[in-house]
Amino acid sequence: MSTHIVVGVDGSAPATEAVDWAAADARRRGLDLRIVHVCPEWWHGENVEHCARALEAAAERARERAGDVKVTTELLSGNVVEELIRESATADSVVLGSRGLGGFAGMVVGSVSVGVAGHAAGPVVVVRTAATAGHATVVVGYDGSDDARAAMEYAVEQARSRGARLHVVSAWQVPVFSPYAVAYNSLIEEAVRQAREAAHECVVPWRAANPDLVITDEQPCAHPVSALIQAAGSADLVVVGSRGRGGFAAAVLGSVSQGVLHHVTCPVAVVRPRTEERS
Repeated sequence: MSTHIVVGVDGSAPATEAVDWAAADARRRGLDLRIVHVCPEWWHGENVEHCARALEAAAERARERAGDVKVTTELLSGNVVEELIRESATADSVVLGSRGLGGFAGMVVGSVSVGVAGHAAGPVVVVRTAATAGHATVVVGYDGSDDARAAMEYAVEQARSRGARLHVVSAWQVPVFSPYAVAYNSLIEEAVRQAREAAHECVVPWRAANPDLVITDEQPCAHPVSALIQAAGSADLVVVGSRGRGGFAAAVLGSVSQGVLHHVTCPVAVVRPRTEERS
């Protein structure tokens, strides 16, 4: 098990929010904090000096906020996404700001955050604002897939470290029927009831395995992205798997996780099962 969190910085405001979030998370969970700044290989001179200054400023801020947490730094060179994915192999998680200095101002989530979230070896937390509202709730989207189970495990750990409630959202949608299906209303209602009950039963083992946590659940009839956006309004963190049951096998980041990343304003964790978990 990894003993450190990695946070990627570039001197931008979202990266500063990511440092604050990562420092608080490391302090809560008793982990070390590793801060990295990746400079493009073709940068030199004043550009590299700028990277070094941004890295040191981030480290100073983290040490002010992380208490006794061990904080280390490293200035890396290369492709930002590739280097952060490499860092994820040995990290508990990777924390990033929603957009970096190179992003377009109108973009909610930048290409680096999406690229790392889609390929990292473990959880990637994307921070737009290091929420301080203190809802004491962690929300997780759950559909029973391998990625969702990995997301649930991470959400359980986050909720426990925060002393927070864990709220499980299992959204579902009514299939589109022919207009002539009106005659089968009772069968449709029964199918809906069974689907809701099955989703609720999926949470029972998690509740039994974690008696120290308050675990609530809901099964809204809504698109998963809409349901999670709604639940996120009273959450400190939203956790989703990188792909759910409805995703294409070749897709590294599913439509739900992308939708949540682009629309939820609190920190979002995208979790992929590690290689040993998939095998």
